[in-house]
Amino acid sequence: MDFRVIILAISTITVGLVELIVGGILPIIADDLNVSIGTAGQLISVYALVFAIAGPVLLSLTVKIERKKLYLYTMAVFFVGNIMTFFSPTFTFVMIARVITSMSAALLIVLSLTITARIVDAPRRAKALGYIVMGISSSLVLGVPLGILITNAFGWRSVFLGIAVLSIGSFILIFFYLEKVPSGEVQPLSAQIKALANKKIVFAHLATMFMLAGHYTVYAYLTPFLETNFSLNQYWISICYFLFGIAAVGGGALGGNLANWIGSKKSILIIIGAFALVLFILPYSTFSFTVFIVILMFWGTLSWALSPPQQDYIIQTDPASSDIHQSLNNSALQIGIAVGSGIGGFVLGQTDSVTSTATVGGVVVIIAFICAVISLSIGRSKMKHVKETSVDYQ
Repeated sequence: MDFRVIILAISTITVGLVELIVGGILPIIADDLNVSIGTAGQLISVYALVFAIAGPVLLSLTVKIERKKLYLYTMAVFFVGNIMTFFSPTFTFVMIARVITSMSAALLIVLSLTITARIVDAPRRAKALGYIVMGISSSLVLGVPLGILITNAFGWRSVFLGIAVLSIGSFILIFFYLEKVPSGEVQPLSAQIKALANKKIVFAHLATMFMLAGHYTVYAYLTPFLETNFSLNQYWISICYFLFGIAAVGGGALGGNLANWIGSKKSILIIIGAFALVLFILPYSTFSFTVFIVILMFWGTLSWALSPPQQDYIIQTDPASSDIHQSLNNSALQIGIAVGSGIGGFVLGQTDSVTSTATVGGVVVIIAFICAVISLSIGRSKMKHVKETSVDYQ
């Protein structure tokens, strides 16, 4: 694999850690800053909301800037945001720092995807994107246990100091090993608005959103699911999260390799369909912890396998607007996380059965499958701006 792609994947791990790493240490943060746990939880929800909005907006505003230069500038802002968090005296100051890190992280992740798509030949593009997704998924799923470990040893502020140090390493690697990447053709605002009206890609974004929503309907409440069905202690719950995380990291590579093998379109349908099936099976696997672990690993693998073929499909469908759509797809992912967590909480409140979240999650994923089918069935868009501003990613 191209060493430049590995560097970008490493950067996404560093950047992605910031989002959910506070999840397992919220009570400690809340106690230190003299706020309630519910208030401290806004550090996650506000981050996701800002991330979803900032990605497409910042990408559009910075379209004329050479990509490597933009990446380095944005990484510097990301570093400042984490240093601010480390020194924050109040909750308000922490929230401001989180907004800064969220905005910079949103741009850095979409830049990692779009730069990868440009520097890698088309036949290997989906596989390369899979490595970037591995970086994103590994940071999201392994961030929580890592945050707990570091906090127990050095305190919660050291988590953000550590991320700041890692960002310096990423900055150095990008500076020395990534060549300049042209910004590409600059599309007029009217063309970008037309790109947002492309129904074929809109339904692809909806597929991503509902896929992650179905996933987080269950995953956001995995701890009570494990406690209710198996009466596990914190040690075994941590092991389950770790196994899920390892499987999820491999899912990005699986999705990329599958897309290279059978094509992105078939991969999208197979992954979403299999994911829905696994969620429906999940409640019936609890009769045996061993069987459940096997299903858990399948669940984890499929949870992040969609993104590489989906990103490749977006590039194929509308090359001229693929940068903005890759950013929007990441926004759809963030919205899906928020929506899924909300759905799971509602189901739990209405049924008082955490096991039922898996069935509801499966239904939500079926909606994602329908959206994917609709997207694939719509004829290739003949929008005029695609012909006029087509970008060669090879």
